[in-house]
Amino acid sequence: MFEKLGMYLQYEFVQNAVIVCVLVALCSSLLGVTLVLKRFSFIGDGLSHVAFGAMAVAAIANLTNDMLLVLPITIVAAVLLLRSGNQAKLKGDAAVAVISVTALAFGYLFMNVFSTSSNLSGDVCTTLFGSTSILTLKPSEVQLCILLAVVVVIVFVMLYNRIFAVTFDESFAKATGTNTGALNLLIAVVIAVIIVLAMKLVGSLLITALVIFPSLSSMRLCKSFKSVTCTAAAMSVLGASVGLFASILFGTPVGSTIVAADFVIFVVSCVLGRALGKS
Repeated sequence: MFEKLGMYLQYEFVQNAVIVCVLVALCSSLLGVTLVLKRFSFIGDGLSHVAFGAMAVAAIANLTNDMLLVLPITIVAAVLLLRSGNQAKLKGDAAVAVISVTALAFGYLFMNVFSTSSNLSGDVCTTLFGSTSILTLKPSEVQLCILLAVVVVIVFVMLYNRIFAVTFDESFAKATGTNTGALNLLIAVVIAVIIVLAMKLVGSLLITALVIFPSLSSMRLCKSFKSVTCTAAAMSVLGASVGLFASILFGTPVGSTIVAADFVIFVVSCVLGRALGKS
């Protein structure tokens, strides 16, 4: 099995897939802890459905680079969701539900009405659940992923203390002079970028697992914000790598296999946490 995997790793398209897989997993885990602690876990789910709708429109318009349309629309949706908060007539969870199902429905409707593809079911399944498209990445897509991943990591590291403050006590952070509105806006943009990056890896329906599972797993073993974040990053990269390699070796769907690996890590973390007496 290891010889077979070593043979695959000699190919450039597999190397590109591994690079993108690791970077997407790392970026997804960084803000996953913040989303869980702020009770925003399902924002990722809502945004992933918005990205699906935008991707359907991009496919109909025959855009060679669908990122030009998908990324701006997803960012706008993220900003609207985080800005609405408790001040809107449509509260946070209800807003996520409305945007989620509407974008998903219209995306599938547009693909059925306007698409000229001969394999519509395959295209929809690929977009929703991910597929081996991660193994057919273009060099430009890999370069864009590397660029966006570097930006996400730099933003998180530079604003770590402020993100920590906003995560645990936004009122106190605001009282100490932190521009919480601008920071939440930036977090929304970064989350949207992560969602779009993860689309090709696990599909729009499974992105939430990639963002949330590593955070939940690390919380079973660690207590401090820094240790939880670092452990979540390690677990996310491990789960994504194991899932990708398993899908290559056994021919299983990439997205589903990665989520299955993350779930196994979560179960093991729960058992270890209970055995070690962690709360």
